[in-house]
Amino acid sequence: MARKEFQHHEAVSAAVPGDDGYSAAIAVKARVMGGAPTFHRVLAEQKFPTALAADDAAVKELERLADVTQEGELVFAQD
Repeated sequence: MARKEFQHHEAVSAAVPGDDGYSAAIAVKARVMGGAPTFHRVLAEQKFPTALAADDAAVKELERLADVTQEGELVFAQD
């Protein structure tokens, strides 16, 4: 698990279980107001056999994350 802080939010890598494996995700939560995180699936076309593999993929996507909007939407750096 990896974590990245932005002006209004924090983002954490995550794995989301599903029927056919795990999805890589980034969970976003407001830094000041708190509350439940919102999970954004990343690499939607890929499924992973284990939670660890999904989280490893999410960590790589988290490294590309440039910002989180005030509404909690992900903004990735252009390659």
